[in-house]
Amino acid sequence: MLDVLVQSRRNTKAAKRFFKKLLKGLRYVPRVVVTDQLKSYAAAKRQIIPHVEHRQSRYLNNRAENSHQPTRQRERRMKRFKSPRQAQQFLSAHGPIHQHSHPRRHLMTAAEYRAHCAHAFEVWKQETCVRRAA
Repeated sequence: MLDVLVQSRRNTKAAKRFFKKLLKGLRYVPRVVVTDQLKSYAAAKRQIIPHVEHRQSRYLNNRAENSHQPTRQRERRMKRFKSPRQAQQFLSAHGPIHQHSHPRRHLMTAAEYRAHCAHAFEVWKQETCVRRAA
């Protein structure tokens, strides 16, 4: 997941806003953009990044769509977000934390995965000020 932007509409104006926000945070121009088959993404991409390849497929986007499953589960447990602002705040914080603690296991060896998990737990302990009882 690169970014989350909660919006009330899925039109071209909203898609342009999303692409601008996404590209502002990147230090490079992407080679390929993969989205679902919503037509407003294609229109916005043509205006903002016309030289980038755009792939629209219900199968290519599965990884991006499946990355939202923990969010949907959390939303169900919370019985819906109270407002779009609350959803944006939660999703902006939840994304990086979830990626920190759930690495892309299929790209790592077992030793790399264990090292990554150990490092993630150490960072979590430092950030949350949890100290071992000695």
